[in-house]
Amino acid sequence: MSQKLLFVCLGNICRSPTAEGITDHLLRSSGIPEEILCDSAGTAAYHVGSPPDRRMRQAAQRYGLELRGEARQIRPTDLQEFDLILAMDRQNYRDILSLDPQGKYAEKVRLMCSYCRSHPDAEVPDPYYGGEAGFHYVIELLWDACSGLLDSLVPGVNLPPLPPRA
Repeated sequence: MSQKLLFVCLGNICRSPTAEGITDHLLRSSGIPEEILCDSAGTAAYHVGSPPDRRMRQAAQRYGLELRGEARQIRPTDLQEFDLILAMDRQNYRDILSLDPQGKYAEKVRLMCSYCRSHPDAEVPDPYYGGEAGFHYVIELLWDACSGLLDSLVPGVNLPPLPPRA
């Protein structure tokens, strides 16, 4: 039985597609890609239909990652369809929970950084208005969080370390 993960940020062009891309990469590298299915979405509709941000794609390529897909906005039905919904920051967390006024799916919604093993961050910072270093930091932070997440879902899985930046 597979698990479905949904990564959520504001516009679905920087952080959430990167978390999806890293998780997919880690799953393929560990040999368990069929067990966990990943998707991403944004809480806002600013970039619906757009590919991941060019600067984030360029930063990801320096680590051997390819970011794919097109932005979409989270839907209330996602709350029932996905097993785990991972918010990049507290505002996205609150926006996701607002789609579920009865709190029926609240236990599925978590902060992405709660899975970090070596980064102390509580939230994944939005690199959109920052410089190149911010995109690289988000990749390093998400690699840590995605690795911790997969280790919690598939204990003992052999995950590769973050590759050196090219």
